[in-house]
Parts: sequence; C-alpha cells; structure tokens
Amino acid sequence: MRQYQFRTSHKPRPLPSGRWAMTQRLNDLLFAHWPMPPSALAPLIPEGLQLDTCQGSAWLGVVPFWMDRIKLRGLPSIPGARRFPELNLRTYVRDPRNGTPGVWFLSIDTSNLLGAAAARLLYRLPCHWAEMQHQQRTEREFAFYSRRRFAGKPVIFKARYRGLGPSRKLADIRPGSLEFFLTERYCLFTTTPNGQLARANIHHVPWPLEDAEAEIERNDLPAALGLHLPSTEPILHYSRRMALYVWQLERLHPSRGAQRIPAAAVP
Repeated sequence: MRQYQFRTSHKPRPLPSGRWAMTQRLNDLLFAHWPMPPSALAPLIPEGLQLDTCQGSAWLGVVPFWMDRIKLRGLPSIPGARRFPELNLRTYVRDPRNGTPGVWFLSIDTSNLLGAAAARLLYRLPCHWAEMQHQQRTEREFAFYSRRRFAGKPVIFKARYRGLGPSRKLADIRPGSLEFFLTERYCLFTTTPNGQLARANIHHVPWPLEDAEAEIERNDLPAALGLHLPSTEPILHYSRRMALYVWQLERLHPSRGAQRIPAAAVP
C-alpha cells in the first residue's frame, strides 16, 4: 500500500482518527464568492447547523474545476473517472455545539454519472449529472461550460477565468482573513436519509491561492434554488491544484458527539 504523508502543522485541530476513505485531486479551480444576507441562505441550511459569517455577511461560492486521481480505499477505480469536470455551489456553516467550521454544498454538478451516484450514496451530497466542458486556453486561462441534464428549467454555467500568478498577499493566508474563511475548511456537512446531521472530515494542505479574473457569461445555479446574487462583483481566486483526503461520514448526535455510520459500502 502506498504511504501518504500528511502535513498537519497548519491544522486548527488534530488529524481525524482512522483512515481516509477517499482521495482525489482538484485542478485549476476558480473560487467566485458573493456576500449574501444570512436571511437569504438560512432557509437552505438544516436545523442543527448555523450559517458562518465573515465581514457581516454569509457567503455563496461557485467553484468550477476538473478532478483526477480519484480513489476509494479498497475499491477499484470508478469507470470513466480518471479525469472529469465538476462545479459546485456552496456556502459556509458551523456546528453550534463546538464551533467546527465546514462547507455546506447546495448543489454539485458533474459530468461523471457514476461519480455523481457514488457521492449521493456515500456522502449524501446533492449531485447532478451534467454536460460539461473544461478547456485550457493558456497556462492559467480556462473556459468552463456546464448544462444540467434532465432539469425542468435550464441550469447553465458558462465562464472564462484566469489565474494571475502567485502574490505576496496570498502567500501566507492567516486566520481572520476573508481568504482563510472561504477556503480553509476541514469538513463537509450533510444529512442522512432520515434528516440527521452528518459530517465528513477532510484533510489538505493550505490552498495555494492566486488572484483571478473571470467573465461569467451565465450562472443559473443560484436561481435554481431561488437565490438572487447581489449586483456587486464577486471575490475571485484561482488555485492550480490540491490533493484532498476525505474520511468516512459520521452522524452527529446532539448529546453524544460524532458516531461513525456503519456502512459496508464505505471503505
């Protein structure tokens, strides 16, 4: 078995116990974020979590990228999953019992049908199968297109974006900064079929961020959930690549903390 080395000095809490269940690499990401009134996003967050805010706002993020090196521990590779695009719509939450910050995915679009099914089955994520294209124009410039399949109304995202190169400002992101708030998240939250809260821990090194430029021609993702973006320009960042390690899903019990979900399908 290949040995994976973890960097832990930057982490706000210890490495999760047990072994990771899945690993993947994310490539050429655009982080586009808009400040939102907490009241707009609160109806989309389940009971038991609270919206996380920074600079007086909740934040809505659209993140297009492509992924590869996907591996479920103990299972063969997913057919057709060597490399494919993905697009997520997300916001940020905390567990009010212990203050743990995390990501709440409002939607995930992917071109890989089996990958979408696995994410729904293993992590209860709101995945949709989509027609997608991710094209590299120059070393740090990309065109991205997504159209959700079998949607009642068209759900399309179309954009061009580019990374502007490393900068001293983003070389060492500190707690308390907006960049840290938006990207340094080490778990995702979801719910089980019976509505119970669950969490999957995530490990990665700090995001290597760059400033970015983008022309977002069309973005139907928020409107599909009844959300309206503000008229302000989004906060933009680019990241070249990142390896992620994801742990098994855990149920959250209000009085007993986390309890691991028994599921033979999860490595």
